[in-house]
Amino acid sequence: MPADQQLPTIAAYAGVRADYAPSAHPDAQGALVTAVRPESPADDMGIEPGMRVLTVNGQDLTDMIVWLWEADDETVDLTVLDPSDNTVSPCTLERFEGEDWGLEFDGAVFDGMRTCVNACVFCFMTMLPKGSRDSLSIRDDDYRLSFLQGNFVTLTNMTDEDVDNVINRCLSPMNVSLHAITPEVRRRIMGKNAARGIEVLERLMAADIEIHAQIVLCPGINDGEELDRTLAYCEAHPQITSLGIVPLGFTKHQNRFTTSFSDDPAAARAIIEQVRPYQQRAYERFGRHTFQMSDEFYLDAEVEVPPATWYDGYPQYYDGIGMIRSYRDDTDEMLSEPQRLERIREGLSRAGLKLTVVSGTSAADTVARFVESDALGGAVAPIRNDYFGGNVDVTGLICAGDLLAQLPRSLAGVMLILPSVMFNADGMTLDGYHQTDILNELTRRGAQALIVSTMPRELADALESALGLS
Repeated sequence: MPADQQLPTIAAYAGVRADYAPSAHPDAQGALVTAVRPESPADDMGIEPGMRVLTVNGQDLTDMIVWLWEADDETVDLTVLDPSDNTVSPCTLERFEGEDWGLEFDGAVFDGMRTCVNACVFCFMTMLPKGSRDSLSIRDDDYRLSFLQGNFVTLTNMTDEDVDNVINRCLSPMNVSLHAITPEVRRRIMGKNAARGIEVLERLMAADIEIHAQIVLCPGINDGEELDRTLAYCEAHPQITSLGIVPLGFTKHQNRFTTSFSDDPAAARAIIEQVRPYQQRAYERFGRHTFQMSDEFYLDAEVEVPPATWYDGYPQYYDGIGMIRSYRDDTDEMLSEPQRLERIREGLSRAGLKLTVVSGTSAADTVARFVESDALGGAVAPIRNDYFGGNVDVTGLICAGDLLAQLPRSLAGVMLILPSVMFNADGMTLDGYHQTDILNELTRRGAQALIVSTMPRELADALESALGLS
């Protein structure tokens, strides 16, 4: 599509704005101030927590993109609402070079989250157990969070004004869920709005917006020849600097899927081989492999994950691509410091504690290579995911009910490590338990429990701190 060709304005493409975002109330405007740093420019002007910043340099403050864009100079003009007396006042903040404004806001978007207008066949939100808390079933698809937080979005709910905003403010890179390229296949996967996603994607690429794309690969739907067509499309568009390919995940709480690549090692190996020529050509052309397979494919195929150089600096690490390699490399580095690990082991022994680290079943063997090494002498507790069922087996989706049901009733003398990825920013598990309640229960069972990253170096740091060795 030529760069100067305008997309049609179609009102149906405007995404629904959910009202569950913390700062988005029907009668609220602007951004809620949650903290003000003492002696900061904001503090000097009398701004206090609970007030709302309505505009910045005359622009409505709808999200952090507006704030970052408009508040980049040494002065900024604000209008501020004081809810204590419902007055609105203008003010100008001034700062020294390199100084922050001293303001913290409630969330990243302030006018309501843009929600999804698709009907993706593999949507995890439609596979949740009955009775799951409401916030889990709200399907966000907000392009602003793609830029701000790395969320993958389909682009199907973007208005022309939204597209202009991305281009004019150079919101790059953007993380885009692609899934397939043939219109009929995209419509089968995503629903009636699928075509809009490609229109927007091509306009963004024409404006040199960098794209990190994703395919959720579903057996019999977008694999085979359709996967080749999608890979060829990405190969023809160098603005797509990484493409993450992840296998279908499904729970027991649906009736659309009963199998995936996790059940078929040969099929997983075939996908790896199908993608390899594209990786090789990309490396020859750009010096990067571009086409990235998720860790699950290598685990499902029962083959070794590639070396770190294969992951191009891990652009899609938090999409589960390269985590196993990173963990193994970190393990190698830590095992080259046996004296440090032996000191931790001796500290545990003096405290009368035995180390046990919780893991999802898919990563248990990888974690065990470090935790159960001779130098450290711990044990891994793999937790089967009965709450979701299906082929869900990753550490980040471990639920409290499964954890507490599968750990021993007596944990006396155990230093128990809970992976921090089990919990959201509010300290909640996916089945609605707060980490404080879980820790209290584990303490009643006799454990000394910690919630930390289980990456080898970070785990060692945490153990040293807990044992007073640092």
